[in-house]
Amino acid sequence: MPIPTAFTTASQWARLLRTRKVGALELLKLYEKRLAAHNPALNAVIATRWDEARREARAVDRALTLGKKLGPLAGVPMTVKESFDLAGLPTTWGFTEYAGKPVATDALAVRRFKAAGAIIFGKTNVPVALADWQSFNPVYGTTNNPWDVTRGPGGSSGGSAAALAAGLTALEIGSDIGASIRDPAHYCGVFGHKPTYGVCGMQGHALGGALGYADISVIGPLARSASDLKLALSVMAGPNDAQSSAWQLKLPPARPKQLRELRVAVMLSDKTAEVDQSVQRALQGLGDWLRREKVRLSFTARPAFDTGEAHRTFIGLLRAATSGRLSAPQATQWEKLARHRRADDFSYEAQAARGSTMRHADWLKLNETRLQYGQAWAKFFDDWDVLICPAGATSAFPHMQTGERWERMLSVNGKPQPTTTQMFWAGYSGMCFLPSTVAPVGFCERGLPIGAQIIGPQFGDFSTIAVADWIERGYHRFVAPPGF
Repeated sequence: MPIPTAFTTASQWARLLRTRKVGALELLKLYEKRLAAHNPALNAVIATRWDEARREARAVDRALTLGKKLGPLAGVPMTVKESFDLAGLPTTWGFTEYAGKPVATDALAVRRFKAAGAIIFGKTNVPVALADWQSFNPVYGTTNNPWDVTRGPGGSSGGSAAALAAGLTALEIGSDIGASIRDPAHYCGVFGHKPTYGVCGMQGHALGGALGYADISVIGPLARSASDLKLALSVMAGPNDAQSSAWQLKLPPARPKQLRELRVAVMLSDKTAEVDQSVQRALQGLGDWLRREKVRLSFTARPAFDTGEAHRTFIGLLRAATSGRLSAPQATQWEKLARHRRADDFSYEAQAARGSTMRHADWLKLNETRLQYGQAWAKFFDDWDVLICPAGATSAFPHMQTGERWERMLSVNGKPQPTTTQMFWAGYSGMCFLPSTVAPVGFCERGLPIGAQIIGPQFGDFSTIAVADWIERGYHRFVAPPGF
């Protein structure tokens, strides 16, 4: 039979490989040709290990020929975000001082995918320190969005989403502290899942081999289908090595079991972070479809807390969480800025300065506030299964690589909005450790994809993915960008 398209899902590839309809080496060569043809225009995949990948693919082919039982992803080619350790390749996070220095061991998530039989052939691009909603750095350069190469694919898992959308890989894993899985999925028209905090062991996803892991930060899968997200999460979920002797993870199954039993709240925008009408229209269309499907729906139900205060809490916790990445000069600069800004200055720059330099006692107060928000979310989920909201304020925006992030402006309903304002949509649920799945739901007037963020209760990961699956089956599925 002719080899299927490069946009075949990982789950479909796994079935074809198990039934010997396609060979692992043959499939790997398909993606090698895809990279040669399309990656130069995108710069999504920035490091490869073809020789090792070919050896691993041949081993899978031999094992399958002998009838051996292999893992659920046996022979499926995939890439991983540059920030994961992959033995034999550098892990730089975009910093030049780490370039050209291969690491010796695999990250835990990489080991788990290899154990499941996946063939990991390369790594995808990121911004410096994983700290942007674009993906450019002095080591590997700029990654472009396959829907419009003058625009970014998002960040920090931008290379991941761009590679998937362009059919350069079958599966990806990324990380997310401030929408770094969710925004790239939204901007590139693919699926992404930010798991409940702590569900996936992050060992080997820390620059320079560090052992500490940041508050809020998680790792999770990106894919071209909801079923692939479920499969990938099942592979990568579980504790770090040091914890595995003491505890195991058993995520609850999805609830409810039928679409018509679903209870959905939809949030189109918020006073704290206005959303462009093009995104709101796409989410409204999704809500209208859910209503036609007899889903219980509300456009007004919300967790019982002030969104503006919640956003300020998130920025404080976020910048405290990332303060360990600051260089000594950066830390000094933030300390100076924090001293000279008024307490009622809630500009992003002032909030970031205070968050990056706060006393531990102040962090404890913010953490207590966060826990109160978590209780409000839990009470909300007594009445609603999921809340659907934007992943970002706009569709993919043009490359903006000069100035500070808060100085770069998006056009939202014809008005300038700092790119950092839309971090509200990352922290609204993320700071409370909740899972979120992004599913493509349509396009804006420019033909750029729009994704919906599906938020669920803590450990309700399979529920949010199930909602994405219902959307994919009945309303909108992945569409390949023109020319790829």
